[in-house]
Amino acid sequence: VHGELEKRPNFKFVHGNILSGDLISYLLRQEEIDTVMHFAASTHVDNSFGSSISFTENNVMGTHMLLECVRTYGKCKRFIHVSTDEVYGGEGDLQTEESMLAPTNPYACTKAAAEFLCRGYVNSFNLPLIMTRGNNVYGPHQFPDKLIPKSICLLAQDQPCFLHGDGSHSRNFLFAKDAALAFDIVLHKGEVGGIYNIGSPDEITNLEVVKDLLKIFSKDNSKDKYIQFVKDRAFNDVRYSIDSSKLAALGWAPQVSWAEGLKLTCEWYLNEANLERWSHYKDGLVAHPSLDRVSINLAK
Repeated sequence: VHGELEKRPNFKFVHGNILSGDLISYLLRQEEIDTVMHFAASTHVDNSFGSSISFTENNVMGTHMLLECVRTYGKCKRFIHVSTDEVYGGEGDLQTEESMLAPTNPYACTKAAAEFLCRGYVNSFNLPLIMTRGNNVYGPHQFPDKLIPKSICLLAQDQPCFLHGDGSHSRNFLFAKDAALAFDIVLHKGEVGGIYNIGSPDEITNLEVVKDLLKIFSKDNSKDKYIQFVKDRAFNDVRYSIDSSKLAALGWAPQVSWAEGLKLTCEWYLNEANLERWSHYKDGLVAHPSLDRVSINLAK
């Protein structure tokens, strides 16, 4: 994908750190940026339990640095801040954009903290900001430490999939292409100062996810062999159900079904050439991934 993008005249990749104010300020001025879409974040709840300080540095301090650089630059017409459904907590029913924030894990807490910084910059400096809160995104190109790509890679190696607890926790999964379409609509049609949930109707338990993958691999008659139940997370939200009617009113709706999205995702990960971009991707194929584990192996 990077190679394809490099051919486009309106694309430039700069390898840097979101905590580097000098770099961000230079790029804003040099490229005459008028729109910022802030996707950069440390993610994955599992990683946040063992590396919570780095999540605060990247998600809170990184967001603050970007907001301040955009404020002093003064020429941005839109700033899209990408948050998560996890800021709502996972015990309630259908959550709207007005629902109370009740994060329950270090990752979600850092994303909620970043949201409050965004609110402060909207109210104090009139920053033209829009926020989104989305469900779990899946699809090709995702680093395989998340449930779906990890399970695909493990099954491809004829190894069992890991399920936390009893696998009854449910998530709403949104295919990457549908998420991209949502951000395109928010960017061009969203109201400045607004918040938009980006949700999928596909609420599925983690156990059902793995069972659907076993069917694709024709291993559904050997569930005991290919499903390994492991210790649950320190805290594991039951579900994240969000109301996306506000975004739907702007013309968005998911286009890719769960069955089709899962099939496309499997096809991508089963092409071993696609995995060569991550030299240490197998470090993520464990029951409880850790950033520290990956960092140690990268340093070797």
